[in-house]
Order: sequence, then C-alpha cells, then structure tokens
Amino acid sequence: MNVSEAVASRYSCRAFLQTRVPGEIVRAILDAARKTPSGGNLQPWRVFALTGEPLAELRTRVRARVMANPRGDGTHEYDIYPPGLGEPYRSRRFKCGEDLYATLGIAREDKLGRLMQLARNYDFFGAPVGLFFYLDRTMGPPQWSDVGMYMQTVMLLAREHGLHTCAQEIWSLVPATVAECLDVPSHLMLFAGMALGYADPAHPVNTLRTDRAPLEEFAVLRGFDIV
Repeated sequence: MNVSEAVASRYSCRAFLQTRVPGEIVRAILDAARKTPSGGNLQPWRVFALTGEPLAELRTRVRARVMANPRGDGTHEYDIYPPGLGEPYRSRRFKCGEDLYATLGIAREDKLGRLMQLARNYDFFGAPVGLFFYLDRTMGPPQWSDVGMYMQTVMLLAREHGLHTCAQEIWSLVPATVAECLDVPSHLMLFAGMALGYADPAHPVNTLRTDRAPLEEFAVLRGFDIV
C-alpha cells in the first residue's frame, strides 16, 4: 500500500473486530512513526499503548466514572472546540454528527441513544488496542501540532498493516481517570486517545465517510502552470 492509498482508505473506525493485534505490529508502527517531523526536533509526544488485561482494567474504571456522566469525569485538559464555533465549521461539525447517528438509526430526539453512542468512545469502540498520546504541560500549540503529526503518521502506518484507527480527543475529558490507571506523571497532559484494530466491515457505522471541502475552498495556488 502506498501513501496515497493509505490516506484515501483511512477513516474514523467506530466498530472493531475482537481480533488480536500482535504486539510486534504495534511496536513497529509506533517505532516507525518516530520519523515524524517536530520543530527543533523536540519530539514532544509520549505514548501509552494498552491491550489485554491492562486495557480491560482501564475500561472497567472509566465505565464506572462515565456511567453517571458520559461527557467526562468533571475535569478536562482543553476545549476540544472553540466557544462560539463559527461558520463553516459549525455546519461541518453538525453534519458530521447527524450523518454518524443516521448510520446507526439513532434519531435526533433519541437523547439516550446518542449519549450511549458517545459513551462508546470510552470503550475504544471495542478495539483490542488503546493508545494515549501525551505531551509535557510546558509545551505550547506548536508542539501540539507535532503530536498531531505523530498521530497522523501512526494512523497511516496502521493502514499499511491492514489496521484501522479512530483518533479520539474525547479522552481529554477524563484525564484524571486515565492518569490513575496508567500512573501518568502530573507534568504530562493527555492530548488524545486512539482506537486501533481490525475494522468490523459488517457494522453500519463504518460506512460513514465524512465530506471534504473542495481544494478551491481552502487552497490558493499562484504561479503554477495548471490547465
């Protein structure tokens, strides 16, 4: 699989098979992603990878915390979306959510159904591997972008191995719970989680493909000889 194929075939997978992912593959992906660029070569990312019993224990603890509040444990690392999100971003986010729930047959007025689907994030959507991405709290937005690039590299390398992923900023809403499970030093900030595994091709949620704006909407090309 070449890079273009990996980019084209990647999507946010929200239903996984229980098929085990060999540890050597996970290690190979995280190791190869070390080549991700970072400003000043800071390499600010820190990764925790869980499977088997450690992942099951985390799921149990998190489930107990979010049963009362699927939106988090009362703490959060940052605002996932800016307050007063404007256009066209607000409409894009709204349509993404509506399209997602439509694949599952969850009506807009079914608040409980939507909350239950939201809570599935904290189960990594059934994936056999859960990843957590951290960086030092002293780092700023440029280093956040470095961590994002590392995550994107991981997602594309996963495709090379026939795996799928789902990047999950929602884990930043339960940093205290995750830190307790993983014994994470307090100077590290939970940036995001990621589900990793083999996609369930029969699940309707995996038919979702979000819209993308055309190139002309976000890019300006000058001085090129393009027909």
